[in-house]
This record gives sequence, structure tokens and C-alpha cells, in this order.
Amino acid sequence: MLKRIGIGVLIIVIFVMMLWFTSNNPGNVEIDLAFGVVQPSIPLAFSVTFVIGWAFGLLCTAIFMFRIVNERRRLRRALRNTESEISSLRNLPLADAD
Repeated sequence: MLKRIGIGVLIIVIFVMMLWFTSNNPGNVEIDLAFGVVQPSIPLAFSVTFVIGWAFGLLCTAIFMFRIVNERRRLRRALRNTESEISSLRNLPLADAD
């Protein structure tokens, strides 16, 4: 419950800051891309940059999580094999017991 309230407050704060930033920066900016020049408004340019950065961060996190899940799967398989080997060794009769 507290987490949802915190996320809601964070979204409202970000929205208010975005409105404040938009009202204080009404101009346009010229962006020279390799294939052309575009002139978006400053808030639009910052918003697109933010979204692209967020998507890149999400992609990097997903790749990291995928690696961790694969390593965990590999370690669980190795643990199962080791446990079965230990169990079979415990069940062997003692050959040197006199």
C-alpha cells in the first residue's frame, strides 16, 4: 500500500516538473542527425531522449537478468547432480570395514 502511494506521488512530482520545464522552455532546438536536421521543441527533445535512455536501461537490465536466470538454472542443475552423486556414494557398502 505504501509502495503504491510512493509511486503515485513520484509520478505526480515528475508530471509537475515536466509541466514546469515545458512552460519555462518554449523554444526549439536544432538537432543535426546523420540523415537530416530536425527542429523539435526543447521539451519534446528532452522527453524523447528520456524515453530512449529509459528503454536502453530497461534493455540492459533485461540482459543482465537473463544472464542471472541462466546462471541460476545452471547452478541448480549442478547442485542436483552433486546431490544425487553424494546420495549414491552414501548408499554404497563399505568395502574396507572389518
